[in-house]
Amino acid sequence: MTDVCIVEASKNHASYPWETVIKAAMRKYPNPMNPHVVGVDVLDRRMDAEGRLHSHRLLSTEWGLPAIVRAILGTNHTQTYVKEHSIVDPEEKKMELCSTNITLTNLISVDERLLYRPHPDNPEITVLTQEAIITVKGVSLSSYLEGMMARRMSANARKGWDAIEWIIENSERENISL
Repeated sequence: MTDVCIVEASKNHASYPWETVIKAAMRKYPNPMNPHVVGVDVLDRRMDAEGRLHSHRLLSTEWGLPAIVRAILGTNHTQTYVKEHSIVDPEEKKMELCSTNITLTNLISVDERLLYRPHPDNPEITVLTQEAIITVKGVSLSSYLEGMMARRMSANARKGWDAIEWIIENSERENISL
């Protein structure tokens, strides 16, 4: 039994230029809005022949799942790991970030894609498009888990955007160059 839930693409806007948002996005963790991310390790970072920056990171997370979810999943294990690959293309003014969990994949997979681009009509605004695919495998009440994960992802998307704005504002306040 496998259920798939596609979380509709959502769009958010920030009143900052693309370059500022991308620099903050690369420094997003740690932040007080996303305390569940407890560690970030850069596994690889390189420039390709076209001048695009490729980054592979490992995120360590501690979710503190509700007791009912732990019971459904049959685990008390709440520390998870997420692999993240991003490509920053300064020529196209585009950053694409794809992430997927690498723990608990026998139960649930979350594949997320974020795309940062300048607003087509105003380069002083950055648009973030986010989409996710949640796959629940062999678990009873999978629709409950899908719904819970979709709601959590939607809430975390807003927190992630808030974190980027927090980083930018703190950098400006402390007069730190991003």
